[in-house]
Amino acid sequence: MNISVKQVSSLEKVTLSSYENAKPIKSKTLMKGETYSYQVSVKCSDNIMFNVDVESELKDHIKVYLVKDAIMDLCTYTDYVEDDDYITKETGTMPDILMPIEKVNNYFKTSYSVDTLWIKTDIPIDIKEGNYPIKITLTSDMRPEQIVLTSQMILEVTDEKISEQQITFTQWFHTDCIANYHNVKVYSEEHWDLIDKYVHMASELGINMILTPIITPPLDTGIGLRRTNVQLVDIKKDGQNYTFDFSKVKRWIEICNKNNIKYFEISHFFSQWGLKSAPNILVEENGKSDYLFGWHVESTDPEYKNFLDQFLPELVKFLKDEGVADRCYFHISDEPKPEHIEKYKYAYNLIKSHIEGFKTIDALSTYSFYEEGYVDIPVCSTNKIDRFLKHNLPNQWTYYCCSQHTKVANRFLSMPSYRNRIIGLQLYKYDIKGFLHWGYNFYNSQYSICPINPYITTSANGGFPSGDSFSVYPVNNDVIPSLRAVIFKEALQDIEICRTLEKYIGRDNVINMIDDAAGFSITFDNYPKNADYIINLIDKMENMIKEYSDKE
Repeated sequence: MNISVKQVSSLEKVTLSSYENAKPIKSKTLMKGETYSYQVSVKCSDNIMFNVDVESELKDHIKVYLVKDAIMDLCTYTDYVEDDDYITKETGTMPDILMPIEKVNNYFKTSYSVDTLWIKTDIPIDIKEGNYPIKITLTSDMRPEQIVLTSQMILEVTDEKISEQQITFTQWFHTDCIANYHNVKVYSEEHWDLIDKYVHMASELGINMILTPIITPPLDTGIGLRRTNVQLVDIKKDGQNYTFDFSKVKRWIEICNKNNIKYFEISHFFSQWGLKSAPNILVEENGKSDYLFGWHVESTDPEYKNFLDQFLPELVKFLKDEGVADRCYFHISDEPKPEHIEKYKYAYNLIKSHIEGFKTIDALSTYSFYEEGYVDIPVCSTNKIDRFLKHNLPNQWTYYCCSQHTKVANRFLSMPSYRNRIIGLQLYKYDIKGFLHWGYNFYNSQYSICPINPYITTSANGGFPSGDSFSVYPVNNDVIPSLRAVIFKEALQDIEICRTLEKYIGRDNVINMIDDAAGFSITFDNYPKNADYIINLIDKMENMIKEYSDKE
């Protein structure tokens, strides 16, 4: 029997073919308050069951996961993507599912290949500086001969505290998909419990703004179709008058507050990709509930305007009474194109007339929408952001989705992890205030034609490259992270490492370090295509922070 163990960076996607070339690591310098992940990979020519033991002063702050493969049924749009910075463009599987080891009774099993543990440590903010070894011991007692494997990581914790996350990060929270996958009634106690768990996980992954379904979000819904209704506001109509019950919104806010969510993203009031229609909105009239608004109602319909004229003032009053008005941002419509600007102006003026003091935010990549004053916070795609950056906007956001498949960063399963994490240094350099991604937990097919099982398809039934539509996996009455989501959290942490160093050497010098390490001025579509660039640069920054901190 041949068996070996190797300790490697979180930026490795360890497979049988990549194991030998994965660089071993032994130590890491960190600040207080950081989260650090690494992997312990075992290559074995046999089938062995190991018990996993963690020995460390940090044990209470360490979480161990099994790294499991996910199906990769659409790597990218191969017919026209001219980009070689992919691990593969062939369908198959890829390491991505992070299964907490306690959910499998603390056992780790090799299977004639390479199997991996993910070790995540949350460094306490109040810990003493010093060295903290983490010893992982794998013991097999289910064979005639006992097998023991060990690995050790040394974490050097400095006296500096990492800066608190400043960038706003929203990854769209699909409340209906939680109910659908877990087969629970919408807003039943079981659903609320799951919402709480999904929000908690989101917060752990750096998400600090939550898409809030005041009405069911009109997102990725085929024309004429309806997603499961999850509108938080109960609406009744009597003649031409509407009344509103915000009780469920209040509970939503309480859950988000409990989980340290800073901002609420009020969902869109007009249909996606052109503002053709009103969203699907359920209204009770004469004791019966039906969709008074939806695809059958034009966005400019006077009745929909009458509804918004009554609804928005009541919503604003409620948000102010709850003390969260300054934490709320409003959407108009997602991804309008230049030909939709007149409709967008109408919608913006209508909504804005009722939400004085609130900011609007939308994903759009045409500068004229912002230039003419019809969006307060533009969220431009990373592959088109140059047209915005040259204007030095004070409130620039960016996003990527399935279309950002060439040259720019993304999190597709088929991409190397450095292509996921590089976004942190880019966001810092260009002073981006917020990042939006559409798929925290979208467990539907494209256009929401039907629900999907994320363990069978990771591409929304072939609609998007695998890994685009969700970043967490549902399990029995719970939710678990993906490798991709944890790596993106590392990218957000890289921003704060830069900001912490900035206190000592200034922002310009930090940017110079980023570019000097690359050998050129990095942009959103031009950056070093390797993990060592990020690892070595961040290590250098951490060591510089330690040196400056020790002098104080």
